[in-house]
Amino acid sequence: MKKIIGIGAFIVVLLTMPIGHAMMVLLEKIFGEEHQFLAAFVLGLLGIVLLILGVRNKNETKATIYGLFASLFVWTGWIEFSFVYIAQRFKVDPLVENGEIVTKPEYLIMPSSIGLLGVILFYFLFNDKTRCTFFNWLQQNLGLSPYLPKKANNSKPYAMITFIELIMIVWVFYILLLLVYDDQIFGDRHPVAYITAFGSLFWSLYLMVKLVKIKKFGYAIRYAIPTVVIFWNFVEIVGRWNFFKEFWIHPLEYKFELLLILFILIGLTIVFYFENKKAHLKQKF
Repeated sequence: MKKIIGIGAFIVVLLTMPIGHAMMVLLEKIFGEEHQFLAAFVLGLLGIVLLILGVRNKNETKATIYGLFASLFVWTGWIEFSFVYIAQRFKVDPLVENGEIVTKPEYLIMPSSIGLLGVILFYFLFNDKTRCTFFNWLQQNLGLSPYLPKKANNSKPYAMITFIELIMIVWVFYILLLLVYDDQIFGDRHPVAYITAFGSLFWSLYLMVKLVKIKKFGYAIRYAIPTVVIFWNFVEIVGRWNFFKEFWIHPLEYKFELLLILFILIGLTIVFYFENKKAHLKQKF
């Protein structure tokens, strides 16, 4: 059962990736240019409601699940659509190759946020309150740990940790991929693109080995987030190389497939949540 928890968490987080892409496209298609931003605002607001519910919930698994879906809705509704709004307002043209759009306008302007991203990353680096294993490792190896103020208590806001974790990791790797795709820097057929793709694949496999050892579903979900997002780099690049069709960006053409993914996502989340709850009850008695 121990390995199933880790694998289940990986699948749950993995399925949120195509659902997030599909949600964005559906908002554009269903509501059109006239109402898509209002719909996106409501979606992000729903994410904040889920975050509030998660912060108020003391159960680790519930709080983590709330944080996961809160970050998905806020990223899609508020963050991605803010770039869409600016791109449309200033009439940014998409990147077209051989008559096909390879990069949408909103993603062409997203790298402009790299400075802000860097500042926030430095905030986490110099903050001892971060719960990120990577930043803790950096702090120790850079000799920063003794100089950082210690945590006042050991309580963990699981919903907020999950919420910030997904948004920051997705943001970082979006920027990475967009810089790699840029022909003025590397390009999607440059050796760096291959290194990024297969480096991400092997890195995610390394994390997966650790993930399957985790017994608690809440912790497994939080560990699955970097595992999945890093693996998704490989998926994104291989898709850009046209090895397969990214059906999640064509939700109206692939309704059945995406509805199936959605039902599996909801079903697995419920099943593993209750299985995890049973395991904790057994431990108590």
